[in-house]
Amino acid sequence: MSILLQEISFGYGEKRILDRITLQVREKEHIGILGGSGNGKSTLLKILAGLYEVKEGRCTVAGENRPEQIRKQVAMVMQTPCLLPMSIRDNITCGHPMPEEKLWNVVCAAQLEEWVSRLPEGVDSFVGERGGSISGGQAQRIAIARAIAKDAPVILLDEPTSALDDKTSVALLRAMERLTEGKTVIHVTHREESLQNYDRILVLKGGKLFDKESVQNL
Repeated sequence: MSILLQEISFGYGEKRILDRITLQVREKEHIGILGGSGNGKSTLLKILAGLYEVKEGRCTVAGENRPEQIRKQVAMVMQTPCLLPMSIRDNITCGHPMPEEKLWNVVCAAQLEEWVSRLPEGVDSFVGERGGSISGGQAQRIAIARAIAKDAPVILLDEPTSALDDKTSVALLRAMERLTEGKTVIHVTHREESLQNYDRILVLKGGKLFDKESVQNL
């Protein structure tokens, strides 16, 4: 199994957010998880990303169960991308050396090439504080490029297009097809239309995980 959750429970203080969740995900399987705000979607993804350590249950991702090792196995694209006040290049590579050919292949895969080619300094252009010099769609494409460059076996998507207009969302979903090809994917969202062609769609509700077909009145 690429991902194995066994009786996972998690909360903040006395408030339980996730309640005895069990999930098995095969290698290269694409899983969508639907749920409204406050149902624990982002919390679940942060556990899978190795950002939160569980005290109840067991989380195994790509054969790893220690958070510091899990983090090496996943790449994550969030609703609001976290960009550094640096160049496009540094935001993609995180400061690690990368051959120009590979960098440009990543830029093209994330559908950034047309925009980057028009910039006077190309991939060395500054994105501003928290990406303030670029649009939301451009920032998301850079986040996707960063995830492609990491080449992790597991991809986690947290509402990556929900804050964008329809045209930009469609373009980003096409870019994410390149990102997720041949990878294990968990995509949490409240928009079912973002989950076309996924292998399974689950629903997170009341801290519990259900098959979509078993949940009524979503």
